[in-house]
Amino acid sequence: MVKASTGGPAQRFLRFLLFGGFAAGVNWSSRFAWSVLLPFGWAVLAAYATGMVVAFFMFRTFVFEPGVDSLAVQARNFVIVNLVGMAATWALAQVLVRHLFPAISMTFHPEAIGHGIAVLAPAITSWFGHRFLTFR
Repeated sequence: MVKASTGGPAQRFLRFLLFGGFAAGVNWSSRFAWSVLLPFGWAVLAAYATGMVVAFFMFRTFVFEPGVDSLAVQARNFVIVNLVGMAATWALAQVLVRHLFPAISMTFHPEAIGHGIAVLAPAITSWFGHRFLTFR
């Protein structure tokens, strides 16, 4: 098992991308299930929250050092950082699916593709937010 204390900054960033990518996959794929119950915009938000739970525990275990803050403080900070990412993901998904894709007559799975693109948007801001706030 890879521990957060293993390797230098470059290896930590690669683990962030790997585990963040897995959590993004959970986010993206869970949106299909959420869409059965909710309209697209709400399903995107619910899927983001689902991916956040996975990401928090993976980042805390495999990417970042334990840090000085308690689990509760880390969870609060994780949510704060991710609210920025959630807003960016939701807004980009809405723009792509409701405006750009119809404007270019794209009809091939627009919600799946739009949400997939939008999930990738907050990767860099999340890295810095989690490194310097959540798991400092």
